[in-house]
Amino acid sequence: MKMRFMVAVNVALACVLLGLSTGCGSDKPTNNTIGTTPWDNESPGWTDDAGNRLATGRFDDGSLPRVQGVNFVPVYFAFDSYALAPQELAKIEQVARHLQSNSRHVLVIEGHCDIRGSNEYNLGLGENRALTVRRHLVGLGVSENRIQTRSYGSEKPAVSGTGEAVWRQNRRGEFALYQQ
Repeated sequence: MKMRFMVAVNVALACVLLGLSTGCGSDKPTNNTIGTTPWDNESPGWTDDAGNRLATGRFDDGSLPRVQGVNFVPVYFAFDSYALAPQELAKIEQVARHLQSNSRHVLVIEGHCDIRGSNEYNLGLGENRALTVRRHLVGLGVSENRIQTRSYGSEKPAVSGTGEAVWRQNRRGEFALYQQ
């Protein structure tokens, strides 16, 4: 009897700890920060490599116009992964070349997931996907001040439905260019 009581107490304790560690999911996309300066409207703003002032706040908050006529192919990811596959690197290199040739363009990388997984998990995975692409762009010489990330988790699927063919298209990083 005492053994059953101890098992029950341990199971209950584990459930409570698990519940506390997972927290509550959010329906809103995450706004990530890199470094110590927030991407909010209270920040003093960024400057590019030439010392020109960049916009304050989020690039995609409506204060900067979206660049029209320039579209990049999304970067796709394997299930439950934020590692870049070798065949995806050329897509990121194309974005880097564009940004290096267009100093007034800034970028938001949007991380997306398929519908499998909790909302909280997918937001985290989408964030990691966007950050992985960002790190690669910075490694290619793009100033980190010109790149922001955002995770939508599974909230904005590219394709509706179920099955691997659909899910594969939803596990992606997309690029949104803005003119400053």
